[in-house]
Amino acid sequence: MVELSTMRVFLAAAEEKNFSQAARRLNMSQSAVSQNIQSMEQAYNVELFQRHGRSVSLSETGEALLPMVREVLRAARLLDDSIQDIKKEIGGDLLIGCSTSAGKYFMPALLSMFQKNYPAVHPRVKVMGREGVYERLLNQVIPFGVSSKHFDHRDLECMPLFEDRIYMIVPVNHPWAAYGQALPDDLLDQKIILREEVSGTCETVMQALKPYGITPDMLNVTMELGNSEAIEMAVERGVGIAFVSEMVAARGLAFGRIKKIELRGVDLRRKIHMARNVHHPFTRAQNLFWDFAKSQDDKLNTEIWESMVNFTAPA
Repeated sequence: MVELSTMRVFLAAAEEKNFSQAARRLNMSQSAVSQNIQSMEQAYNVELFQRHGRSVSLSETGEALLPMVREVLRAARLLDDSIQDIKKEIGGDLLIGCSTSAGKYFMPALLSMFQKNYPAVHPRVKVMGREGVYERLLNQVIPFGVSSKHFDHRDLECMPLFEDRIYMIVPVNHPWAAYGQALPDDLLDQKIILREEVSGTCETVMQALKPYGITPDMLNVTMELGNSEAIEMAVERGVGIAFVSEMVAARGLAFGRIKKIELRGVDLRRKIHMARNVHHPFTRAQNLFWDFAKSQDDKLNTEIWESMVNFTAPA
């Protein structure tokens, strides 16, 4: 009989397609992951993975077992949920896929507020691209996904979570820093650091610049980075100017390492959404969290933003 803990290791390795990443996700050693996989292979006398150097892929048998393992683990979670309900306790795991930099900052604050009411719940935020969030939601790998894109699919329920503002930031010694303003056409003469084109930040910026006749090929992109925090650091070092979420910019602004510039006539705002698959068998904790997030009001958003400011402000 294969233990549930071993099945959880198999599931993590199957989703990560890498034993090292699965080990980090499960907070265990890589050798422990390998040993669990080997014990499961020996128990069933099959090969579950095909090894390709550092990466792995599921064998035909592994592919066939994966949905059954998911069902077994879901049933175990629902059993735990039922027992907790009988004991008048609410706990369990709360996995959220997140594709936005703003979401990475916002979700810990929101989850900590949720945990005040349900301390036995163990949240985990996994950062991935938008397509990864979308695919995992459809395949019911994750119960919730946070993204700047509204997912339109009959199997997905999507709701606005909060509004994110995008700031244009420059180095403190930049000529614009003294004035705090610039015109859209002024961007054409600047070295700009951008996120990849498929990112929500880049899409929002280029959509806002479109009425001014500015297209991506007209910008002097000196660097493209896939991480907003790395972009903010590059601006600090004087590599160029950039557009980032206000939450990413908050710490650098608080320490006086960068300056925020108003782009006159351009309002850079976007909605951040949370989605779930309506066919997913939700635990009680997951349903409560969805309702908690859905019932947000202005006061709750203010509290979350204040907690972000307190976190990023210098001591």
